[in-house]
Amino acid sequence: MTVAAASAESATSLVQSVDWLAVAPPTIAAVVGLVVLVADLFVKDGRKALLGWISVAGLAAAALALLPLLNDDRSTFCLTGGGTQACSYSADRFTLVIQLLVLGGALLAALLSMSTLKDSGDELPAGEFWFLLLSSAAGAALLPASRDLATLIVALEVASLPAFALVGLKRGDKRSSEAALKFFLSSVTATAVSLMGVSFVYAATGTLHLTEIATELQKVDGQLHTLAQTGVALTLVGFAFKVAAVPFHFWVPDTYVGAPLPVAAYLSVVGKAVGFTGLILVTVVAFPSYADVWGPALAVLAALTMTAGNVAALRQQATRAYSAVRLLAWSSVGQAGYLLVPIAAAGYADDTAGAEKAIGSTVAYALMYAAVNLGAFAVAALVGRTRRLNRVSDYRGLYARSPLAALVLGFFLLCLAGLPPGIIGLFAKVTVFSSAVDAGLGWLAVVMAVNVVIALFYYLQWTALLFRAPEGEPVKHRVPAPLTAAIALTAVLGIALSGAPQLILRFSDTGLF
Repeated sequence: MTVAAASAESATSLVQSVDWLAVAPPTIAAVVGLVVLVADLFVKDGRKALLGWISVAGLAAAALALLPLLNDDRSTFCLTGGGTQACSYSADRFTLVIQLLVLGGALLAALLSMSTLKDSGDELPAGEFWFLLLSSAAGAALLPASRDLATLIVALEVASLPAFALVGLKRGDKRSSEAALKFFLSSVTATAVSLMGVSFVYAATGTLHLTEIATELQKVDGQLHTLAQTGVALTLVGFAFKVAAVPFHFWVPDTYVGAPLPVAAYLSVVGKAVGFTGLILVTVVAFPSYADVWGPALAVLAALTMTAGNVAALRQQATRAYSAVRLLAWSSVGQAGYLLVPIAAAGYADDTAGAEKAIGSTVAYALMYAAVNLGAFAVAALVGRTRRLNRVSDYRGLYARSPLAALVLGFFLLCLAGLPPGIIGLFAKVTVFSSAVDAGLGWLAVVMAVNVVIALFYYLQWTALLFRAPEGEPVKHRVPAPLTAAIALTAVLGIALSGAPQLILRFSDTGLF
């Protein structure tokens, strides 16, 4: 029966329908990446900044390509025979929200990169940098639309492979090379585990399409049941690497510190969004019948991840020379734990609507986190222009040197902590907390509450440092226009979401699929 199903799928896959409007966002990013790569051969060294503006315009165009897709759901690369309606690419509400997140995050990372590339001289080759960034963004935009395991894995690797090179692109920097190696080895291991899991799932079900897998897994007989269980477990382990869940988080701190700062900002938001999107698709869409397995497993991972990230950040605060980027790296690990909570809660939902509501909470929290975390990295890039080590102690007296930057960074840190006036951070945490309570995960809600209190200490300590008396005479420096734009955009977005949190929190009420 399995072999017959595989043969039928192979036969019906020969003719495909293509909706070019649906695939426009990732396609535009990929095409602009190729344009930048070719243009780099003809643009003189003194005008390499033009490549950056082309990249920014391309990412903006890719984001604008989402507008025609708002009215209705569109699918393409669909099977045309065999009585099935399975498609490999779907531009539904979930897809559009995640594509907006990753393309917007890539756009802000590109703005951060322009001043970094200008200051780095020959350390960072501009043409290669922009090509790799756009290629990774194209893969990240493709992944949320993927509705079969083959496309999902390909999109994941298209997003990840250029990121390896971006991390190690800084010439002559040993930390950058070491960070790239750690990132590469951990990701390759995750991919290998995921591919083995996917192969087991395919062997048990005879299909790669997520919706069909969900149906076929319920029909798996006793002989293939163990194979299917193993495939589900291995697939989840592979994605746990991608989202930096404990104990698969070891690569994060060194990778963020060794990478160019805009790349660290990109990985903290877009890279994390890619991992969580893949995890949502394989659990809620493909493996709902195994919710009794992945639900408890993700709940434990969520508790371990948020605790390890926050405790590590808290311990390192005692070190005066501690890097601000490393602190943000550990903070991102802790935030990953919060993002895992609603996905785990979806495994305990009584019906599809309950699972969708829980997933909406994760997406709402991810949107908040993306805006404020990119803003924090933007201010870190500003400080790093004059303090190359970018230690937490370098932020002392930032208000005296740059009042607006200090106020904005303080606001972002309060959002991450979940304190007013960072209303959006507070509401997002309450939404995640509520998803755990509604799912009957009272113990996980308690663990989250304890971790929120732990995180308050290091977020508030950093915030207070901004307004202390500076050591020495404060020196003001000119801020490049792209960096100013990145800080301003994230600040406006954070303030707007705090003033109207319903813009994203409604996802936790209505679901996304």
